Amino acid sequence: MGKITGFLEIERHDRKYEPVAERLKNFNEFVIPLSEKDTRDQAARCMNCGIPYCHGTGSTAPGTPGCPVNNQIPDFNDLVYQGNWEEASRNLHSTNNFPEFTGRICPAPCEASCTLNIDDNPVTIKTIECAIVDRAWDNGWLKPEIAAAKTGKKVAVIGSGPAGLAAAQQLARAGHEVHVYEKFAKAGGLLRYGIPDFKMEKNIIDRRVAQMEAEGVTFHYGKAVGGPTPGALDPQELAKQYDAVALTGGAEAPRDLPIPGRDLAGIHFAMDFLPQQNRRVSGEPLNGAADILAGGKHVVVIGGGDTGSDCIGTSFRQGAKSVTQLEIMPAPPEHENKGVTWPNWPLKMRTSSSQAEGAVREYAVLTTKFEGKDGKVTKLHCVRVDDKFKPLPGTEFTLDAELVLLAMGFVHPVHEGLLKTLGVELDQRGNVRASLQDYQTSRAKIFSAGDMRRGQSLVVWAIREGRQCARSIDSFLMGKTDLPG
Repeated sequence: MGKITGFLEIERHDRKYEPVAERLKNFNEFVIPLSEKDTRDQAARCMNCGIPYCHGTGSTAPGTPGCPVNNQIPDFNDLVYQGNWEEASRNLHSTNNFPEFTGRICPAPCEASCTLNIDDNPVTIKTIECAIVDRAWDNGWLKPEIAAAKTGKKVAVIGSGPAGLAAAQQLARAGHEVHVYEKFAKAGGLLRYGIPDFKMEKNIIDRRVAQMEAEGVTFHYGKAVGGPTPGALDPQELAKQYDAVALTGGAEAPRDLPIPGRDLAGIHFAMDFLPQQNRRVSGEPLNGAADILAGGKHVVVIGGGDTGSDCIGTSFRQGAKSVTQLEIMPAPPEHENKGVTWPNWPLKMRTSSSQAEGAVREYAVLTTKFEGKDGKVTKLHCVRVDDKFKPLPGTEFTLDAELVLLAMGFVHPVHEGLLKTLGVELDQRGNVRASLQDYQTSRAKIFSAGDMRRGQSLVVWAIREGRQCARSIDSFLMGKTDLPG
């Protein structure tokens, strides 16, 4: 490494946020990048540790250490330290099609696995990754990579989330004719309609889509495949028209809370609430859907994960009177036991930027019923629970609630329509059954990757699976493949 003693001489220093009062005024990104010098200094802290768990092990087990796409992190850190940003970009893009996505919204398991994290001072890997790709875009280094020769093979990719985009880009670069079918008006899936603009502005997706179009990918918008939507395409007919089909939709069936009062007005799934605001920001019509707005209301978000945090930040920007977040799990420890957890992803107390904007967080709480007036929700009835989620007598309480957002995760992809029509086998959790060896479903020439195959997961896992699925499809079509995994 260029700076052997960098980790001894330089303290960890990461990106800062704009003040809460300022960032709540709009839906723009609010992370303040480091200067070039600071970024190079931070890259110099990478310590040539010998066994860089940050790379990732290639395993798919939960809590596996490191980077799911196996970024060559020590290498690009050294290149940044040396000031060779263009080569750092080439290195980064060799394993990750979309580092501008992960550099903004990945939870960075690589930093948890960093050897310096043994004393809570990991290298700022995510910040460096984002700096590399943003500089690459600013300098015009990211040109379309057009295949030298066409194969004559046609592939349909159904769903344009991160898995679908990664698969489509890799397949186009291998020379195949790639058509992406997206039921909504624009590409991006959860990236566009779930992730709020204050975490990732949508021009970040648009410029990558433009690159892919220049590489030969054809996007078909407003084209649902299967299901009751007027004009939906027949999956069986589509399968006949293509040499291979990749199913890369999301895990869109939300976990519900079927308790008394659930039918009251003002109780919504998070993924009915969040996409509306994203459409408002981009000027995309709501197509007649009734507005779900938090302005002037006491908001309760049920669910303690990333989607719940996105609901909090969106609610505050809409002018919510108060936001309370409920989580049925007990509060995690403030600090993990490094001797037990490192280099794996630890369970510990984390506060998202949205939670830090003023939300009240309650742990080990079960909602027992919704109360309302004139058909509209007004209160939640709750009780504290023990470590087996059993109610603790005498701990009952109520919360004012004029808007309740259910953000308790997703159980599996929607089965009606596409999946039932194709008749692909499902696994015991209700996801599409497809092996990690080849990503093939139970139907010939039909493959699956991302949340539709693995269940609700991270964007970085979707990118990994999309890349690997593309490699399998290329091998299936051509008998061999030069695509990286």
